[in-house]
Amino acid sequence: MLVTLVDHMGTDLSVVNAARVSMAKESDWQWLSADQEILPERDEKLIKYLSDNNHWTPFGHAFATFRIKAPIFVARQLVKHQVGLCWNEVSRRYVDEEPEFWFPKVLRQRPVGGIKQGSGDNHWSSREWCNLLHRRCEESLLVYGNMIGDCVAPEQARMILPLNTHTEWIWSGSLAAWGRVCKLRIDPHAQQETREIAEKISDEMTRLFPVSWSALMS
Repeated sequence: MLVTLVDHMGTDLSVVNAARVSMAKESDWQWLSADQEILPERDEKLIKYLSDNNHWTPFGHAFATFRIKAPIFVARQLVKHQVGLCWNEVSRRYVDEEPEFWFPKVLRQRPVGGIKQGSGDNHWSSREWCNLLHRRCEESLLVYGNMIGDCVAPEQARMILPLNTHTEWIWSGSLAAWGRVCKLRIDPHAQQETREIAEKISDEMTRLFPVSWSALMS
């Protein structure tokens, strides 16, 4: 699974000045040297105050765009996040190149105690089930290729492909929106595969917006 930063706009200072404009004020970077600047301490405290008190609109003025590659079953969980985000995905109505599949290294046990989501430790028959998954994907790939070769419409031929088929999408959103996504999806109760995507996004957001991201994720 891949997460690639495509574009971004704004900095921690964008958040600060979006908040300070209500008082007709404006902040600037504090220069430590000719080539090093930091956010003044008062502005770091302001960002933490905004996050702690759920004043989310100042975090809506900075943005990031990612191109993500992941299996369909992961994408379908993540696309549920809509507020402050835009999503455009590869469509197999139009694309009929040979698909790629994602395979887990191990399978996990079903959770116990009546819990309906999540998973437990590695499954005792993981290797056998993983081998079967590989065989079934090879079969579906063969059938898909035959259907395309026989001029079946791609929008229908795609029905034979399993949920571990890779898809790709462009995902854009505000700093506030990414904070909500990652806070939910990095949680230990979230599915491991979606956590992996959220953690990769979080790593980039930490680099782009270190003060704001620390506040949003605390």
